[in-house]
Formats: sequence, structure tokens, C-alpha cells
Amino acid sequence: MQFNTDHIRTTHTGSLPRPDDLVELLYAEERGDTDRHDLLLERVRSAVADITAQQRAAGVEILNDGEMGKVGYSTYITARLTGYESRVHVPRPPRSDAADFPRYAAWNAKQQAGSYSIMRYACTAPVRYVGRADLQRDIDNLKAALEATGQTTAFMTAASPGVIAHFQPNQYYANTEEYILALAEAMREEYEAIVEAGFILQLDCPDLTGLASPVAPGTKPADLGMRVAALNHAVANIAPERMRLHLCWGNYEGPHHHDVPLKEIIREVLDARPAGLSFEGANPRHEHEWNVFEDVKLPDGKVIIPGVLDSTTNYIEHPELVAQRLMRYAKLVGRERVLAGSDCGFGTFAGTPNVHPDIVFAKLEAMAEGARLASLALWS
Repeated sequence: MQFNTDHIRTTHTGSLPRPDDLVELLYAEERGDTDRHDLLLERVRSAVADITAQQRAAGVEILNDGEMGKVGYSTYITARLTGYESRVHVPRPPRSDAADFPRYAAWNAKQQAGSYSIMRYACTAPVRYVGRADLQRDIDNLKAALEATGQTTAFMTAASPGVIAHFQPNQYYANTEEYILALAEAMREEYEAIVEAGFILQLDCPDLTGLASPVAPGTKPADLGMRVAALNHAVANIAPERMRLHLCWGNYEGPHHHDVPLKEIIREVLDARPAGLSFEGANPRHEHEWNVFEDVKLPDGKVIIPGVLDSTTNYIEHPELVAQRLMRYAKLVGRERVLAGSDCGFGTFAGTPNVHPDIVFAKLEAMAEGARLASLALWS
């Protein structure tokens, strides 16, 4: 990741709201209806062009394709890997924080009905990467869109081995570690192809926060070190500065009182090879954690991308608040090592946004203005 030179650069986490007609086509394909497959491919292409132009207009400097062609950031991969052909459906597990509030849990399940309908399949055979054609379409779409915006720096997201294993559980390998290592080897092709295409690779890693295998709610994963090692194996051939890693505690508006504190995982997460670290820093459960960097020294070559926008609320952050958040981090790690980002994606699963699409771009505009204010203060 390039260091800032004269201002704080802006980006976001990846997914953005898809147009309604695209959502319909994505879910039709998800249900196995391929009659409109060519129409879907064309609509994805035009949606990527539109979403990159909207990001640029909002002041985003390091942009992406908004994940327009993915129904979900972690489940898309079953079309790109072998091992899931049996289509053994795995139900979505309940969240531990919601279980403490049963009436809330039932109410929230109704709100999130769309994301619950996305199929999650168990791994029942060896995993191997066969998704190069789908990936190449994503690459071509983003390259074409970038030419139209005049931008040269962009990122592309990819599911980490650990999060794939969480959403597509193992029913074939001897144990979780063997499964994750097999996924790491298989996903290497996608990761390297994204970087070879000229993009920054963002690895989505919510499993590192305890989403997948905590010892108990609110504690770090017992196998955190193994997950980081597997990730490092998968990206061993990629230069650290061409990658960033995204941490997440679950992109939903909910209690989150079981979230493991950042301070309990940050040192092991910083052992991961990607030079950029994106994490939640705006929502009311994690905003206070800027102070972690009072005690944790950011390793040489690393930059941070704290969330300065909450991705689960329709409040539009005031630019002065955005600036304050950025300056807190800059004073601890250096102004050249902080980028402005969002807590998580604004369209994690197609068709179930927490934030209205019109407000998403108003929030991104506020981020850009806040970064400008912080830059004026830090470089004056």
C-alpha cells in the first residue's frame, strides 16, 4: 500500500448497493435459473461502469467494482471452486449476540430474509480453483470502468480461506485446519490473478475476529495463528504492498456485545503479510479502539484503513467528525499511514442493504470532505 504524501486518501470496504434489476437477476441465477445469464453478464458490466463513476464523483480515490457481480462476498466462491457440487445446503447458524435477545433475534431474521435465502453449501469433495473465466470477467469489467473514470488505482475483494470455510463448512477434510489449508492453496490462483491485473487485493477476513471459532463468545479464535499462517501461505508470492486485509465483526446493526476486542487480536493479525489493515472504527461498539495504537506499534511498511463511516446506519457522518477520527489515528501512527475507509461494505449481500443507496453516496461524500479537512490540518 502506498503511503500518503500530501493528503489522506479515501477508499471504502468493497460492496456497494446493487441496482434493483441487477439484484433480481443475481437471485434468479442463485436459484439456478440461467435463462437470463447473458443479460446478467451485460447488466453487471454496466453496473460496474456506473458504480465506479459514482464513487469517483463522491470523492473516493481508491475504488472498486462494488462487488456488482456477487450475490454475497463469501458465497460467490462456490461457483469458482470444486467441492460443492453436491449442493448440500447448510443452514445459517444463529448469532450468539442475538441469542441473548430472543425477540430481537426473531425480528431481525425477518429484516434479513434476503441474506438468509442465499445458499451455503458444505464442502463434500476436494477443493480446486476453476473460476478463472468468472474472475477474468470481473477484471475486464473493472479495467474498462477505470478507463472511463480516469482512475488508475483500484482494489478488488476476495474471500479469505478462513471465511470460505466458515460459510461453506467442511464435510470432507479430516479437520478444519486441513480444509483451510486446501482452500488457501486453491484460492492462490484468484489472489495472484487480481494482483497481476494491476489491482490491490483486499482479503476479507471476518473469521479472524472470532466469527468462526471462538473459544467462547467475546474471545479470540482458538486457531487464530493457524488462520493467519494459512492466509500468508496463500499470498506468499504477492508483495505485501499490493494487498490489504479487512477485519469485520459482522456487518449488521445489532447488539455486538460479544465482539472480541481489537486489542486481543491485533498483534497476531498484524503478522499477516498484507500491508494494509482495514477495520471497524466508526460504530458505537468499536470507535473507542483507536486507542489500541497507543500501545501497539504499527510495523514498518504497514498502513491502516480505519472505518470512519458506520456501514449500518443512515446517519450521515459530519465531515468534522470524520476529520477528528482520522486525526486521532494520524497522531498515533503518522499522517502518511492512515487512509479513510468505511467500517464494512454497504451491500454485503445483494438486496439487503442496511443503508439506503442514496445515503451511501452522501456518506462517501462526507468521508471525502472529512479527509480533506484532516489533510488541511495535518499538512498545514
